[in-house]
Amino acid sequence: MAGQTAPFSRFEWMIAWRYIRAKRAEGGVSVMTWISLIGIALAVFALIATLAVRSGFRAEFVDTIVGANAHVTVYPRGEVVPNTSIILRQIEDYAAMADRIEAVPDVVRAAPLVKAQVMANAGQYNTGVEVYGISAQDLSGIPRIAAPEESMGQIERFDEGIAVGSGVARTLGITVGDRIRVISPNGVRTAMGTSPRTGAYEVVYIFTAGRYDIDSTRIYMPFAEAQSFFNKDGFADEIEVMVTDPDTVDVHVPAIIAAAGDSAIPWTWQQSSGSFLRALEVEDNVMFVILSILVLIASMNIISGLIMLVKNKGRDIGILRTMGLSEGSVLRVFFICGASIGTIGTVIGVIFGCLFALYIDPIFSFVNAMGQGGVWDPSIRGIYKLPAKLELRDVLSAVVLSLSLSWIVTLFPARRAARMNPVEALRYE
Repeated sequence: MAGQTAPFSRFEWMIAWRYIRAKRAEGGVSVMTWISLIGIALAVFALIATLAVRSGFRAEFVDTIVGANAHVTVYPRGEVVPNTSIILRQIEDYAAMADRIEAVPDVVRAAPLVKAQVMANAGQYNTGVEVYGISAQDLSGIPRIAAPEESMGQIERFDEGIAVGSGVARTLGITVGDRIRVISPNGVRTAMGTSPRTGAYEVVYIFTAGRYDIDSTRIYMPFAEAQSFFNKDGFADEIEVMVTDPDTVDVHVPAIIAAAGDSAIPWTWQQSSGSFLRALEVEDNVMFVILSILVLIASMNIISGLIMLVKNKGRDIGILRTMGLSEGSVLRVFFICGASIGTIGTVIGVIFGCLFALYIDPIFSFVNAMGQGGVWDPSIRGIYKLPAKLELRDVLSAVVLSLSLSWIVTLFPARRAARMNPVEALRYE
């Protein structure tokens, strides 16, 4: 029989299947089999769900950055005002500089900006905001502002008023058509000093960019109006640059600076958010290692089950060996037992992990409702929801890890069964 039995033949699969199905009364270990299978399935499910949430969170976080902020910000070098300690940072030839930068390959848009921090007031409510002075054409080129998931009003009317974030609108208790007062401490210069400047503007557009800090602090004002209001006639504070591929922004920086001039200072979105992205990367690696250990622990249950199975089936092994079954065939029989448990558990874990990632929104809504809305705080995490992005490489890495570990640990008890002496196995039978 040993010479005629091919590796992984139907005969070996039949014996393995009978051992897996065997009840405890028949010398099987069905309880341990189920424990091992469920453990593998839960470990793979946790690994895929975590990897999907990790990928989704990073993708959403980065998208809110590059979708509502400059990929590269070009600042002017500061100039000290003679006989004072005041440092001025202003771009006088901003239109020409923007045109030169926009001519650089892979640059989508270069927009002059006027920025200032002010107080916004509506009735009895006040909040600190950051005003971005920008042209209507340039504003329409910002994806998360011009085409957000939620918005109110008409961005086409931007030149008639201002656009505010939904968080600002909520804090001030306003909606489209209401008027708010903008109060700047750097206002009119008089003989008695500088008095605050105030202005009333109609809210024509309310946007939800998807980032809590943007929606709760940002106001967009027409560029010319911002220049006039903040005493910055004839110059801009910075140039906001958008490129085709934000991930390769560092490649374009030298050409952008060459076009802007030697006095320009670049600041990329990766530099501004680099510490957070590096923290995410470290957290991702640590979580993968921890969950890999979880898969290994679940795989160790297979060893326990197979060792018990080998002990209970010692008489069967002795009989099969005396009938001519080779050591290799016995090893393959018990390898099939353990590998089948690991494979089936992996498949179940993959199915439930993928379903969790695909239906995370209703699942999270249910969990958030059970927690009375306190499970996810956007003021801490920045974004409004827990996203999940199912990627093929994450699923494949989970499958390869689970199958590799479950198959490798199966070899040890299978090898022990194959080396069992048939005489010793039948001595006390």
